[in-house]
Amino acid sequence: MQIKAILFDIDGTLVDSNDMHVLAWEEAFASIGEKFDRQVVHDQIGKGTDMLVPTLLPDLDEAAQDKLGDAHSAVFKTKFLGEAKPFLQAHELLAHAHQNGQKIVLASSASASELDHYLGLLDAREFVAATTSSDDVKHTKPAPEIFATALDKLEGISADEVVVVGDTPYDIEAARKCGIAAIGLRSGKFSNDVLRNAGAIAIYDDAAALLAGYAHSPLGR
Repeated sequence: MQIKAILFDIDGTLVDSNDMHVLAWEEAFASIGEKFDRQVVHDQIGKGTDMLVPTLLPDLDEAAQDKLGDAHSAVFKTKFLGEAKPFLQAHELLAHAHQNGQKIVLASSASASELDHYLGLLDAREFVAATTSSDDVKHTKPAPEIFATALDKLEGISADEVVVVGDTPYDIEAARKCGIAAIGLRSGKFSNDVLRNAGAIAIYDDAAALLAGYAHSPLGR
């Protein structure tokens, strides 16, 4: 079946920011006297505050979780957001999909303000049909709500006509819960096994590799 729409994650997929998020979380945790190995934190990247914090600090109440998430957001926006750069050929990948007649939705656990910043950074406003952020849902990835909300914005397009492109197992799990197939990119520094075990139907190094193999990928078939 022809793919009519693509739901792109952003952090770690189109923009090289995962390591920055790790550092921002590290600083946020330090503000309450908590410390985790960086790999432990990295392994949770892709989740929003509502999913990440309870995994690492299950005894925190909701107010404390929110406060920690606000601390992470403040550090990330102040120290790192302006330094984040698109991956090589991320813009060209979006342009190619658009020229191919496929609708593009950016569907991220990032905040709406961060997502808007990334739209400008990627120079992609003319290509993107819709966006969905953590501000639009109660639960972030790996809950299905972000992708389910994105799918609702694609009137007349069914889940089997859509593919998700993401870099974390949480993207792939969230997609699967919506009945959407997902491509995994290694650019977020998750292993083949992690992405494959989550259910990725194909794995590529990064946006440039996916663009190079587009015609024979699940997006081009």
